[in-house]
Amino acid sequence: MVAANVPPAEVMEKYRTIAVVGASKNPEKQASTVPRYLKDHGYRIIPVNPTATEIMGEAAYRSLLDIPEAVGRTVEVVEVFRPSDELPQVALQAAEMKKRLGRPFVFWAQQGLENEEAKGILERNGIQYVMDACMRTVHQTLVRKTA
Repeated sequence: MVAANVPPAEVMEKYRTIAVVGASKNPEKQASTVPRYLKDHGYRIIPVNPTATEIMGEAAYRSLLDIPEAVGRTVEVVEVFRPSDELPQVALQAAEMKKRLGRPFVFWAQQGLENEEAKGILERNGIQYVMDACMRTVHQTLVRKTA
């Protein structure tokens, strides 16, 4: 069941630049196929993975806080492909990023991921969230509605 304090479809329509925490180099994983789909549909993807320097032809960063300021100021959404118990840690990074750069606006935990502690961190720091939802699925639903 999707948990959100912002409509997922609104996020997909309004924002175009997504930092993907847990982006994968493995083309078989959802953490690769979903960001690839989004990139192929006009979204800018900024991969975040501590073991990669490049993913999908884009520079990859070790953490949200390692994204250079000029790039960080463009991040509108943080999409997370990490286990639910890691969401609070990523939410804290997103909150620190927002304090420094005024962004991100939205934190999105991929389908199957949800964490109450992370929701509290995000709410206290003025970051909207979507949890337990797939960006690709939401986008495909929007495309079908406009077709």
